[in-house]
Amino acid sequence: MRELAGKITEFIRKDPILVISGILAAVSCFIVPPDAQYAGYINFRVLAILMSLMLVVAILLRIGTFDFLTDRLLGRLRTSRSVCLLLTILSFIMAMFLTNDVTLVTLVPFSIAVLKSFDDRRTLMFTLILMTVAANLGSMFTPIGNPQNLYLYTKYGMELLPFLKLMAPYSALSLALTAGAVMLLCRNKKSEYKRISEVPVPDAKKLTVCIVLFAVCVLAVAGIINWIIMFAAVVAAVTVTDRKAFKYVDYALLLTFVFFFVLIGNIGRITYVYDTLSKVVAVSPVLTAVAASQIISNVPAAMLLSAFTDNGEALVIGTNLGGLGTLIASMASLITYKFYSAMPQENKNAGITYLPAFTVVNLIFLAALTALWFLIR
Repeated sequence: MRELAGKITEFIRKDPILVISGILAAVSCFIVPPDAQYAGYINFRVLAILMSLMLVVAILLRIGTFDFLTDRLLGRLRTSRSVCLLLTILSFIMAMFLTNDVTLVTLVPFSIAVLKSFDDRRTLMFTLILMTVAANLGSMFTPIGNPQNLYLYTKYGMELLPFLKLMAPYSALSLALTAGAVMLLCRNKKSEYKRISEVPVPDAKKLTVCIVLFAVCVLAVAGIINWIIMFAAVVAAVTVTDRKAFKYVDYALLLTFVFFFVLIGNIGRITYVYDTLSKVVAVSPVLTAVAASQIISNVPAAMLLSAFTDNGEALVIGTNLGGLGTLIASMASLITYKFYSAMPQENKNAGITYLPAFTVVNLIFLAALTALWFLIR
């Protein structure tokens, strides 16, 4: 009995977000009993794209791509702050075109590999936090940067230039704040990395396959290729190229997303919540979207609140700013947390160190951007 209790405790400690999301999803199922509408909760497209990217990243790791790039990068940038700044700005820019979750799945494993050479756990943690913030904020500038933007852009029949003009002030301030935060929070430490031997060049054939598969994933994100075709192509190619890559997929993260999809879907069907939102959104769509995003995340908040207002611009601003705050305010933030907590030396303390730091940094950014909204509205 004691041994079983120990295993359960270890499982909860190892992946608390998975356990908590599973419990909350189960509780919500008692409030809203399972029915035919449950089938519409799960965003299989998101899950398929995430798993496909994890497979591509797994092969890249297995053929030593990140080791090779780390070796080349540290040959040019010798201080942690310069590396952190580059990674953060890269997250900001990539998210505009590849979405925030795609950017983080791609960049976070590489960033961890690079930053390990500085042997500075504090800088590693804050860099990953700021990369997550940068990805969430960079993605708000374009209609294709994140799912809620694409949904609202389409639903309200927006045009590209007015959309870019609407989000430009927030994006400009976000980039400046992110760069400033890197300078403030990340130490300027020299790398402890020393080349012992020549780092081998990754296998050309497998690298080419990964590049092609990554391009296919990006085309699926843009809606040019059907996600089902994309997923089938990636699974088939990985099976032929390197089937051991399937062992490196973070299935717990995918299951966490499923639990949150169920929880969020049920919350939207609770009559009291629905009626309350109907009254509150009329007062301030922006602040309502920010608040709702903290509880149900910004994508479902956008979909839910769009039923109560014709002010699409307010929802675009509110749901993008609302991606800051709690860990689930933007589902993409879970990706970085999972990678960080999977590191052996961080596993025990992820919930104690990372989550408070993540929340404080996010709230500071949220306060600054909300203040900007008050000034220019």
